[in-house]
Amino acid sequence: MKEVLSFLDQILIKNQTLVLAISGGPDSMCLLHIFNQLKEKYNLKLIVAHVNHNLREESKEEALFVKKVCESYQITFELKELKNLPRTNTENDARIKRYEFFENIVNKYQAEILMTAHHGDDLIETILMRLTRGSNFSGYKGFKKITDKKNYQLIRPLIYLTKEEIINYNKENNLEYRIDKTNQSEDYTRNRFRKNIVPFLHQENSKVHQKFLKFSEELDRIEAYLEKKTKTVLTSIYDFDKVNLHKFKELDFVFQVRVLNEMLKKEYQDKIYLLNDTHQKMIFDLIENKSPHKRINLPLDKILQKSYHYLYFDKSHEPIKKEYILKDSILLNNQEKIIKLTSSSILKSNYLLRLNSKEIALPLKVRTRKKGDTIKLKNLNRTKKLKDIFIDEKVPLEKRNNWPVITDANDVILWIPGLKKSNFDKNNNEFYDIIYKYVVSEEKRNE
Repeated sequence: MKEVLSFLDQILIKNQTLVLAISGGPDSMCLLHIFNQLKEKYNLKLIVAHVNHNLREESKEEALFVKKVCESYQITFELKELKNLPRTNTENDARIKRYEFFENIVNKYQAEILMTAHHGDDLIETILMRLTRGSNFSGYKGFKKITDKKNYQLIRPLIYLTKEEIINYNKENNLEYRIDKTNQSEDYTRNRFRKNIVPFLHQENSKVHQKFLKFSEELDRIEAYLEKKTKTVLTSIYDFDKVNLHKFKELDFVFQVRVLNEMLKKEYQDKIYLLNDTHQKMIFDLIENKSPHKRINLPLDKILQKSYHYLYFDKSHEPIKKEYILKDSILLNNQEKIIKLTSSSILKSNYLLRLNSKEIALPLKVRTRKKGDTIKLKNLNRTKKLKDIFIDEKVPLEKRNNWPVITDANDVILWIPGLKKSNFDKNNNEFYDIIYKYVVSEEKRNE
């Protein structure tokens, strides 16, 4: 405990506002007691943030318990109740929502620090889990004592203590706490490490948590150096939002991995945990593949595209709108629109569509393509797959999924603007009462 108090004495200043993340378990109740002892010395304003995940019957009682302790300490209590957490990946989703709440409380009280009760054994578990599962260099260091956020610091002062030392502290101070029974279940990976691996390591070396902390801090120093170098590399490797593979292949492998990690973090943000070593291998295989055009599917239906000497996430498979009604005109984007005309002198063009309203089902619709789409082509009296039309017309892969498709109310394809028309299109000398024109900017035509 001396190391904890010495650490806090170095970082705390008087008149600060701190948020404490308190669950009601032995670790967090130890943390709460420590700060209740220190609040007068530093004139601290303490806010306790508690989350009821509503996953166990005991959750409500635990929230009431923490609230009562806060009242006895005369500390402000804030509660967040989570509802309808997804059944899959519950642990991670709960963590994300929990920290969103903590940050909201930090902002509400204009606090400078968020304190959590992570301890030395937690650090061991985190590092071992990441080594076992696979991670990147930054991930292997686990978590830090102090993490800088946008407008506050996240601090873990109990990192110097083992779980046993925390339990002993609680006994010595007659502290009451609650036990989450799920922490005993070996259904969770962390619990298996906690019950089977960490005790063995402590038998080998009672101060093993300090060794892991030293290991973590050493990796952090190396990571800081590599991060600085990586920023310099990134400025030279990107052409707009695409990685230049010629320049990429000139890099040392260490920086190739880091460039890819930065690219993935930017794309996945707080879902980066979905990626592992297997995905990294897939990406390197994609880069080394001799085909000039190739793509791979990654988690969350994201597509990583290699096109000649560029690597980028293909956004074209994510249409902004799947389907909408076509009336007088519609702006598809700042370079394309479809407008309704009353007349036109154009005799023949794939940019103009003439229809007899009695032969089709109204209203007309604009949508993006669907798997298996076909169109009965004008003058050919046969159907053709849209996929084959895009290939024949040499439409780039990244543009196909957002290309407009015009249908009637029964989803019969009438027109692929700029490319092909169906047999419902009328010649200038035939009867028609609907005319639409596809208008494209010069910039778009020249792409």
